[in-house]
Formats: sequence, structure tokens, C-alpha cells
Amino acid sequence: MCAAGPPGISQRVVGVAESATVAITTKAKAMRAAGAPVIGYGAGEPDFATPDHIVAAAIEAARDPKNHKYTPAVGLPEVRQAVADVTRNNTGLDAKAQQVVVTNGGKQAVYLTCQALIDPGDEVLLPAPYWVTYPEAIKLAEGVPVSVPTDESTGYRVTIDQLDAARTDKTKMLIFVSPSNPSGAVYNRDEVRAVGEWAAANDVWVMTDEIYEHLVYGDAEFASMPVEAPAVTERCVVVNGVAKTFAMTGWRVGWLIGPESVAKGVGKLVGHMTTNVSNVSQRAALAAITGPMDSVYAMREAFDRRRLKMHSMLNAIPGVVCPEPEGAFYAYPNVTGLLGRDLGGKTAATSLELADIILEKAEVAFVPGEAFGTPGYARFSFALADDDLEEGLRRIQSLVD
Repeated sequence: MCAAGPPGISQRVVGVAESATVAITTKAKAMRAAGAPVIGYGAGEPDFATPDHIVAAAIEAARDPKNHKYTPAVGLPEVRQAVADVTRNNTGLDAKAQQVVVTNGGKQAVYLTCQALIDPGDEVLLPAPYWVTYPEAIKLAEGVPVSVPTDESTGYRVTIDQLDAARTDKTKMLIFVSPSNPSGAVYNRDEVRAVGEWAAANDVWVMTDEIYEHLVYGDAEFASMPVEAPAVTERCVVVNGVAKTFAMTGWRVGWLIGPESVAKGVGKLVGHMTTNVSNVSQRAALAAITGPMDSVYAMREAFDRRRLKMHSMLNAIPGVVCPEPEGAFYAYPNVTGLLGRDLGGKTAATSLELADIILEKAEVAFVPGEAFGTPGYARFSFALADDDLEEGLRRIQSLVD
């Protein structure tokens, strides 16, 4: 049973947890507005401006009256075609424009996929740590999230044995993400193939979130599941968007690619939910995915430098153990070694309490592992300026020492 809410509020709304990443970022911003020099590692967005050529395309689009009117709910035809073409070029997935639905950010693509595929009582396998929105999207579709815990010993990668152990006759879908938010893990091609073939063999749908496909580092390599495991293609939905790659989080353009039956079903939903994504934003997204990638490579180079610095500095803090992140822009250390320690006169029994103490005592904000289904861990974004990144970690080390 969900806790009772205010009179008149549906149990559906009462049962949804607030986004912890949004909450911690809001709290940090409020402290900064009050004059505190808070350094925040909570936000899941690049700290760069949207590239100029994309902004210019939006300005031009805003001046064109054709963009002032309703357009197809599933997306502008040229955007859908460009998404199909770019996906084919980048990953090898041979998708058609009619399999693409343009959405209000990748988050809506996740929500719509769950609404289209999940019936009440269906179970969805969710490797943990997981992005905070996944379980809520499952529950809003009246599905049941089934957490499959991973840890640093496996590089935060789920194994086939774990999936087998978690599967029941009610299992409908698996949510798979690589590169991962929050862990920074990247599955190699063989691992992606094995998971896809397992899903196909067991008639399990897969929603694979590829929003960080361009943000991989070192020897890590992105691999798309329906490409590596063709047998799962007809039971697979790919979610992606422009937010992370092109520093366009506020523009709200994402998409999903799936079997035509799924795309048509989702099209009916968006026709009643939102109609079209902002035409100006769609035109900007078109310029992003069909334009030069120089700015993307520059951002990735900066993230690569920062991840190595963060990895080194986190592991230098007594009690913190952090695997090297391979993708996205997050580090995900085990912080259980800080629990029970004297931290400026206070002690934390959980990583949730630890986050509050460090915010209060060191004026540093991060998201505790409870938000991602793995208490005892923490997510640190390295999408912030180099000086702030180092200063915040120095503050934590000083507090611990």
C-alpha cells in the first residue's frame, strides 16, 4: 500500500519518489543562492554551452512560420529520417524512419516505452545501480521493478547467472544501459551480445538506453545490443537523445527506436499526451545530429581528463574505493569506509546521512547510493569545471582526515 497523500491526490502520484538527483541539485543551488560556496557533483548534465551552430539553427527555425504550427506528434519527418540514418551510421542498427518516435527528452522515451510494453503485474529486471527514473517509470505503468544488484567486484555489470536467477514467469522486460548512469560502466561487445541473446532466448523485451553512446574513454567501446544480438531486435527498444552528447539537456529532444508496432503504439500515446516536441528544438536537434562533431570530441576530451583526476582523488580519500569509470560522466565509489567515522563531530550510519553531513560540513553535494538502489555508494558527476572538481574533493578529504 502507498502512504496516504493529501485529499484528492491519486495513489499513483503519492507512490512516485521525487528525483533524488533533482532534489540534491536544488538543495545545493539554494545554499549557493544564500551565499554558501557549495560545489555540486549532483547534476547529470554537461557544463558546456550548446554549440553555436545548433543555437543558430534554432534561431533560424524560430523565425520560420512553418515552425509555429502543430506538426506530427511522432516527430518531424526529416528528424525521424535523420535519427534513423545517424543511428545506422554510428551503431550499425538498420532502422527505418517509421520506427522512430521523437520525444520530449530521453526521459519521456523511457516513460513511453514502459507505458507501451508493460501491463499491470509485469516484472522488469533492473540491474542496480540504476538511474533514478527507471523504477518510477516502471511503477507508473503498474509494473514491478526487480532489482538485480551489482557492485564494483564485477565492474557494476550484471551477469547472465544473475539475470537467470531473477527471471520469473512474470518477467516482461529488462532495462539495460551502457555506458551507465550512475556507475560509468561500459559493457564490452561480448557482454552486450550475451545479454541480448539471453533476452531473445527467454522472450524478454529489452529497453536499451544509449544516451551516453559517444561518451566512452580509454579502451572502452560502445556497442548497441540489437546490432550485437540481432535475435533480440524485434523485442528491443533503443532510447537515445541529444542531451548529453551535444550539451542540450534543456532543449528536451530524445527519441526511441523500436519495432513498428511499438512506434505506432507510442505514437497514439504522445498524440494525447504532448502532441509534437517543440519544432524549434527539433530543428536544433537536426542540426546537432547531422552537423560537425568537433565540439563533442572537445567535451569528451575534457571529461576524460576530469574522470582520471576524479578517480585518483576519490581513491586517495581514506575509506573510499572507486573503480575507474569507463563511460558517461560519473564516478561511483563505495563509501562504506566513511560510515561510522567522525566527520566534523558527526557520524553517518548510511550513505544518505553521509551526503547530508558532507553538504553541511564541507559544502559539497553528491547523490547518495540509496537513490540508485545501492546504499553505501555515491554518484559524483565530473561534468563540472576542473578547479571546482578538485576543490570539492579536497574539502571531503580534509573533512575525513
